[in-house]
Amino acid sequence: MRSSFSHSTLVRLLGGWTPAEAEPSGLDVAERLSLWVNAFDAIRLQGAHQAIAGLRGRAHARASAPRGRAQALAEDVQRVRSVMAKAIAQEPPPVVETALTPADLRRLARAAAKPVEDAGDVSYLPWRQRHLELQRQMELMIPPLRDHVRQALAQASPRLRQLAALDATMEQVLAPREQKLLPTIADRMQRRFADLRSAHLQALQDSGQPDEPAAWRRPGGWLERFAQDWRQLLAAELDLRLQPVTGLVEALSKELNEPQ
Repeated sequence: MRSSFSHSTLVRLLGGWTPAEAEPSGLDVAERLSLWVNAFDAIRLQGAHQAIAGLRGRAHARASAPRGRAQALAEDVQRVRSVMAKAIAQEPPPVVETALTPADLRRLARAAAKPVEDAGDVSYLPWRQRHLELQRQMELMIPPLRDHVRQALAQASPRLRQLAALDATMEQVLAPREQKLLPTIADRMQRRFADLRSAHLQALQDSGQPDEPAAWRRPGGWLERFAQDWRQLLAAELDLRLQPVTGLVEALSKELNEPQ
């Protein structure tokens, strides 16, 4: 069994904008997964597999959940997706800084007096803070939804109870790795921000034209392009985080709609 982890939209976008060192080629799914889990995780997975095996005696029993249950859960997933999509579409608010010294106060006063269209010292910081805030919102909304869907599967049939148990274990095993890696996306996007700005400045130097900060957010401007890339990446991250719960809902729907 072979699969390429680079096929997700999130990884593909990051790979195109901020290339990272390539992983060893020729690894199958099990070999790649072994890079993510340690010996204790392997023991936990083995225990989960043994527990799931104990449920197989009634694995072919019919699902008992109402047929509308899968649709209700799918609507719950869509509500989370819609709420986060609206949040991603919003502009990052300005960063509120605190003046700790007289020098800080003078610097902030100069920044406040500078017209927005002349703000040539635009910073990535608001985008980074907003990215991390949106990630926190995803972490608050999606895991409880995933657990809620697992409970519905566990009550539907023995076969789906096996799937729910496996998903719970996989979440426990992979969550620490995800919590470590996903916040680094905001730092990777800083490189994209810097690259687009550098390309913009180089184009101005080559053409001899003056810079116009007011045009940065117009169609074709470097900052507008970054904003589009940033939102596209966050949408891909949201989709990645929702994939497990979406898969669980689809499994429940398939089970409920199987012919008698």
